[in-house]
Amino acid sequence: MHVLIVGSGKLASELLNELSLSAPFTVRSWSSAPEVQGRSVVVHAGSGRELNDVIAYCRETNSVLVELATGSKIEVASPTFPVVLCPNTNILMLKFMNMLAKSGRLFEGYRIELTESHQAEKQSTPGTAVAIAQSLGLHAEDVISVRNREEQLTALRIPSENLDRHALHSIIIGDGTCRVLLETRVYGSSPYADGVSKIVSAVATRPLENRVYEIDEFVEHGWV
Repeated sequence: MHVLIVGSGKLASELLNELSLSAPFTVRSWSSAPEVQGRSVVVHAGSGRELNDVIAYCRETNSVLVELATGSKIEVASPTFPVVLCPNTNILMLKFMNMLAKSGRLFEGYRIELTESHQAEKQSTPGTAVAIAQSLGLHAEDVISVRNREEQLTALRIPSENLDRHALHSIIIGDGTCRVLLETRVYGSSPYADGVSKIVSAVATRPLENRVYEIDEFVEHGWV
């Protein structure tokens, strides 16, 4: 089965170079789509420029679309092929977020501070941070975003070699006398590529319905 990677940015390039999938999978770039026959798994890691063509391809071949972008129009569509929404592909992080989604309401009324840090070129608030905020009863504008490299090095203790590729989320919950710290750190690109490999394998080995799946469903069922 072919795995087609859509996009020209950093994540798409990392997936093309680092995706660890053995036979029967063959990883190819989206430009190879006209040469591919039969059902594929299409991983969309692009800006959305090619999304209309991707949707048409998946509809015609009944391929599975794995959507990595947040805010994609496919999220509110009624597709005639399987779609899996993956705002984050690090499996451990997905399980952590699943836990927060279930238990976050327990901390209503406490003082909560949520900080996220990513490489400097990532200007928007990441979808992962927004999802964590929602689980804790916060708004997107409540998230503290850090992009200053000096602050990342000193205050957040991000190793210098990971300043250009990292994701940190820090949650502090307090009541004035007690403080709980929850923190996640992802360094480099390999955790994301490894997660996509697991997601692709899960997608390819299960008879999915023609509808939109949240990746949380895969976590709940133990598929990843």
